[in-house]
Amino acid sequence: MPDPTPQSPPYGTAAPRRERLAVTAVDRFRTVTGYLGLRRPAKATKPDRDTTGDYGVTMARLHGAEPEVGGLDPVESRTLLRIRLFGAVGSILILVGSLGTGALPVLQNPIAGMRLLSLPSRMWTTALTLSIGGTIVLVLAWLMLGRFAVGRLTVEVVGGTAPQRRMTRRQADRTLLVWIAPIVLAPPMLSKDIYSYLAQSAIAYRGMDPYVVSPVRGLGVGDVLTRSVPNLWRDTPAPYGPLFLWLGKGITGIVGDNLSAAILGHRIIALAGVALIVWALPRLARRCGVSPVAALWLGAMNPLLILHLVGGIHNEALMLGLMLAGIELCFRAIDSPHRLRRAGTWLPSATGWLLIAGSATMAASSMVKISSMLAFGFVGIALARRWGATLPALRHAPRAEWWQRSRRSFWALAASAGVLASILAAVVVSICLGTGLGFGWTSTLSTGDVVRSWMSMPTLLSVTGGRVGVLVGLGDHTQAMLDVARPVGQLVAGLFIVRWLLAALAGRLHPLGALGIAMATFVLFFPFVQAWYLLWAIIPLAAWATGRWFRIAAIAVSATIAVVVLPTGAGTRGFQLAEAIIASVLLTAVLTALFFEKMPWQRRRRDERPTPPPVDPPAPDDTANPTARASTPAAERVS
Repeated sequence: MPDPTPQSPPYGTAAPRRERLAVTAVDRFRTVTGYLGLRRPAKATKPDRDTTGDYGVTMARLHGAEPEVGGLDPVESRTLLRIRLFGAVGSILILVGSLGTGALPVLQNPIAGMRLLSLPSRMWTTALTLSIGGTIVLVLAWLMLGRFAVGRLTVEVVGGTAPQRRMTRRQADRTLLVWIAPIVLAPPMLSKDIYSYLAQSAIAYRGMDPYVVSPVRGLGVGDVLTRSVPNLWRDTPAPYGPLFLWLGKGITGIVGDNLSAAILGHRIIALAGVALIVWALPRLARRCGVSPVAALWLGAMNPLLILHLVGGIHNEALMLGLMLAGIELCFRAIDSPHRLRRAGTWLPSATGWLLIAGSATMAASSMVKISSMLAFGFVGIALARRWGATLPALRHAPRAEWWQRSRRSFWALAASAGVLASILAAVVVSICLGTGLGFGWTSTLSTGDVVRSWMSMPTLLSVTGGRVGVLVGLGDHTQAMLDVARPVGQLVAGLFIVRWLLAALAGRLHPLGALGIAMATFVLFFPFVQAWYLLWAIIPLAAWATGRWFRIAAIAVSATIAVVVLPTGAGTRGFQLAEAIIASVLLTAVLTALFFEKMPWQRRRRDERPTPPPVDPPAPDDTANPTARASTPAAERVS
C-alpha cells in the first residue's frame, strides 16, 4: 500500500526558488482572502435541499476558546511592574508635552502667563519631542505588556496558542489606572472636537436648536466658545444625539462659560464611558470563551483608547461604554434559563426586565451617536435564536417547502424585532422629547461628510482618482467621485452586514463577534473615518476574536495609528517635525535602556557577588527504586 504522506523531492530536484516563492505568495493570498470572507470555501459534497448558505464559515475561524492559565511568577511580576512604570513615564511625558502641543483654548487658556506651566508652549519643538516620545514609550509599554495577556507575538500569537501564564485582572486594572491618571490632567489632545461639544451644548442651554443653529450664528464670532471651535465646524450644526447634547447642556448650566471646568466635566463623562467598557468587556469575553485579561489588554488598554477617548475627550467613550453594557445585560437575560415573562401573563419577569434594561441602555447609546444602533440587529438575532429561529435551508429546496422551512424562524425574528423595536422607539422618543431637543439630529447625520479622511476607503479612492485626473489634465472631479463612491460604499457595507446577520442566525458567529465584524465593515466603507473610529470594531472583537490574523492586524494598526497621528496644537514646520522625531527616538532609546538594560555598575555588582560553593547532589535512595537496586552488582551493594 503506498504511503499517503507526501515525500520531499530528492536533493537537486527541488523547484526553483522563484516558483516556491510564487506558490507561497499564492497560498498566503488565499489564506488572507479566506479570513476576510472573500473566497468561497470548497465544498466536499454536493449540496442537497437541507444545505444552508455558507455565511460566516471563514470568519468563524477568527474565534477559538482560550483556556484559563495561572498567574505570573515573581520574576514576571517584577517585569510587569517595570513595564507599568515605563508606560507611566510615557503618560507623564505626554502630559508635559501636551501643555505645548495640546488643543489649548484660544481664550481662557489656564496656563497662559504661568512661568513654569507655559514653558512647553514657548518651546514648541521640545514639547513636540516630549509628546511624540511619550506616545512611543506608551505604545512600547503596551506591546511589551501583551506578553502577559495574549503571549509573545512571534510565538503564542503567531502560533495561535495560549501563554503559559497571564497577569491577573487586578494587575491589568492597576496598570490601566496608572497609565490613564496623567492623561486625565492633560489638556485636550489630538483633536479640538471638545470645543464643538461645548459650543453646541451652550446653544442648547440658551434655548436654541443646535441641529439648526451653528456656533458662529448662535453664539457669535467673538464668543469665547466659538473662538476655539475649528473653522471647519464653526458654521455647521451638531451631528450628535440629543442625550449627549443634553448632558453637555447640564454641564454648561453648572459651569457657564468656564472652559476649564466644562472640559473637566466632559472628561468625567468620557471616563464614565471607559469605566463601562472596563466593566462589560471582560464579562462579554468570558461569555465567548475568551480570556478577560486578553480582551482588556487589546480593548480597554489600547493606546488609541487612552490617547483619543480619554486624552481627546471624544463621545465615542460614552457610546461604546453604554453599547457594551447594554449588550452584556441583554445577553445575560437571553442566555438565562429563566422565562422572559411571567407564566400566564404578558408581564416581563425579572429576566425580562433585565432584557428591557439592556435594550434601553443600547438605545441610550444610539442617542449619543447613531452608529451603535447597529447592535440592535445582532442582539435581535440572539433573542430570535432563543425563541427557535435558525437559518432556513431554502437555496436548494423546492419553493413549495420554503414557508414550512422558514415559518418558525420568521415568527421568532418578527417577535424579536417587534420587542426590540418597541423598546428602541420608546427610549428614543422619550429622550428626544424629554431633553427638549426633538428629532433634528435625523437631518444632520451627514454633517461630517465635509471631512476627507484617508482612512475611509471610498474617500481615499475618490481623492486619489481626483488627483490622478488633475495630473493627466482631465480636471478635478474629486467631489463628483465622492458623490458616487460614498453611496456605493454604504450599499456594499449594508450587503456585508446582512451577510454577518445571516451568519449569526446560522449560529456560526456569536452575535458579539458578528457585531464586531459588522462594525469593521461599517468603518471601512464609512464616508469619513477618524483614528478613534477603529475602536468601534476593535473593542467588541477583542472579546470574541482570538485568531492570529485578527490579533496581529489589530495590534499593528493600533500601534501604528497611535504613533502616526501627531499633536495638533500649532502649525509645525518640516524641520521642527524632523528634529522632534529624531529627538523622540533618542529619548525613547535612553528610557528603554534605563528601564530594561543592566547598567555597567549593576553588572559589576553582580560579578563581584561571591559564588556559592557547589553542593553535591544527594545519594540516591535505592530503597525507593527496587529496579535500580536489583540492577546494582551485589559486590557494590555490600561495599
